[in-house]
Amino acid sequence: MNIEDRINELRNELSEHNYKYYVLDKPVISDYGFDMKLKELQELEIKHPEFFDPNSPTQRVGGQVTKSFQTVVHDHPMYSLSNSYSKEELEDWEKRVMKLVDEPVEFVCELKYDGASISLTYENGKFLKAVTRGDGVQGDDVRHNVKTIRSIPLKLKGDVPERFDIRGEIVLPYEGFAKLNAERVELGEEPYANPRNTASGSLKLQDSAEVAKRPLDCLLYSITGNNLQLNSHFESLQKAREWGFKVPKEAALVKSVDEVLNFVNYWEQHRHDLPYEIDGVVVKINNFRQQEELGFTAKSPRWAMAYKFKAEQVSTKLNKITYQVGRTGAITPVANLKPVQLAGTVVKRASLHNADQIAKLDIREGDTVFVEKGGEIIPKIIGVDFSKRDAETEETKYITHCPECGTELIRNEGEAQHYCPNYNGCTPQIIGRIQHYISRKAMDIEGLGGETVALLVNSGLIQNYADLYALKKDDILPLERMAEKSAENLIQGIEKSKEIPFPRVLFGLGIRYVGETVAKKLARHYKNIDALSKASEEDLTNVDEIGERIAQSVTDFFASEENKEIIRRLKEYRVKMEISAEKLASQTDKLQGESFVISGVFEKVSRDELKKMIEDNGGKVSGSISSKTSYLVAGENMGPSKRTKAEKLGTKILDEDEFLGMVRT
Repeated sequence: MNIEDRINELRNELSEHNYKYYVLDKPVISDYGFDMKLKELQELEIKHPEFFDPNSPTQRVGGQVTKSFQTVVHDHPMYSLSNSYSKEELEDWEKRVMKLVDEPVEFVCELKYDGASISLTYENGKFLKAVTRGDGVQGDDVRHNVKTIRSIPLKLKGDVPERFDIRGEIVLPYEGFAKLNAERVELGEEPYANPRNTASGSLKLQDSAEVAKRPLDCLLYSITGNNLQLNSHFESLQKAREWGFKVPKEAALVKSVDEVLNFVNYWEQHRHDLPYEIDGVVVKINNFRQQEELGFTAKSPRWAMAYKFKAEQVSTKLNKITYQVGRTGAITPVANLKPVQLAGTVVKRASLHNADQIAKLDIREGDTVFVEKGGEIIPKIIGVDFSKRDAETEETKYITHCPECGTELIRNEGEAQHYCPNYNGCTPQIIGRIQHYISRKAMDIEGLGGETVALLVNSGLIQNYADLYALKKDDILPLERMAEKSAENLIQGIEKSKEIPFPRVLFGLGIRYVGETVAKKLARHYKNIDALSKASEEDLTNVDEIGERIAQSVTDFFASEENKEIIRRLKEYRVKMEISAEKLASQTDKLQGESFVISGVFEKVSRDELKKMIEDNGGKVSGSISSKTSYLVAGENMGPSKRTKAEKLGTKILDEDEFLGMVRT
């Protein structure tokens, strides 16, 4: 046997042993035997570098040092899931699904592991990259660190798609976490707080050799890609196991919400029997065609729901109530607590929401309070232990003036929160607005983060987002932690933001109640900032889905002389304040006032492209057929009940070619 053949034989043997040990939990070789084979392979690879393979088992030991992780766009977005906490919420979700699909459905129930989300990409059966969730659109490439996790295959078995992503959670088992902390205590170091944060932090360590020392695991649960030749989610899980992935065996295929609840109830009682942390159950529609029909909201898939287990609860002392000012001027009261362990983390602060909540619960400084963490990042106070209240404590008086600038607070009728009206003079509002402006979904200014914004404002270099475009490299070099290269990147990032299209600029302006979707609607309707700024409240409410609250907020924004001046300067700096001529050319009013439902699979264009065509031509896309539906665009494998309903209501049915003819003529 020649050297190359021996190297390949050892690689195949070691990969198979890795799979049997870390995925199947059925080792067939001793640790010593495995180490001897690995040592032989390492020596052969060192002597014969011409046979190097980045996916060799020897590459799992780490050694690559990454000083900064490259941010990459996901091939397919990583959406968050909507949460439910009761049988009623699950049943409501099922009703919404049935209304849109209108045919029998099956559900897949999976455990919701509490780890760090990851997307692994494979090409031609080989591991290519690993990207963190990030903001769902883009994340950090942590491939070198993830490659050290032995349950992740570097080469796949069998007939696999040419290229695909598989999503899952990087977790740290309880046993490994306990061992890791025992070692840290022995060395005199602070123990880690919980497995989830430790797993997440491990992915961002600069030295992959350090990551290799941690007993991380990876549990996979979702395949996504093009032309996968798969019909259902449950089938995809079975295929993933065959290809060599560690897919939890607890996943179950069920036919009703009652069966879903049986699954939920069982695992809520038995979750502590598992070697990992879980905080709920994920329920998905099994059929991929039905998933495609259901589609997505702006934030989450309509075909999946996370059922969160009942929140854990503890009691602790409320030391002090402080108040935070948000970018819109909204005041949020915060409870500063005696630190307490809750759901795996140490909690020091909890939200009190607003004045009404404080009054309703009669919360006072010095009280012993009940704190809950149920699916929320920030824990909340749900009650007071009155049996432990000091008789001399005083009733909480909500602040009357802004804690930052001293301006008297206002509270609009029908609103829960107090606001600081000092729009252009209150520092947290200024910082918050600029942080919103530079965010990924708005101007996405590379090299400029939230901390740097605060530094620029507090140093007096900027007071609004138009000031960013007047910055020079020499202005920012004296700032703390600002080197020559980072200063250049910041200036380049600001300059590049001038290419961002108008709808995102409009969203970035931070007009109250104008989110991403509303900004797109307003940009499409008014075409440019001048037309929008002149619109009356009545004009605005005539725009599809724009109500009085949004209309008043928009007119208030453009009535401000300070805002007018900022807009004038942004135009001067050539920030895009109108829809481009190219975009305008692709938009018409051909379908104005028409409502469409899209169903089935299409050959020439994707469902997303169909939706874009409808919206670009002034039409509206709906999820379900009603008497208001103008057209049903029918593709292959459409559910028969949708066609029946359309025929019954007299809705016109178009095939793919008929629709394309309608918009392209």
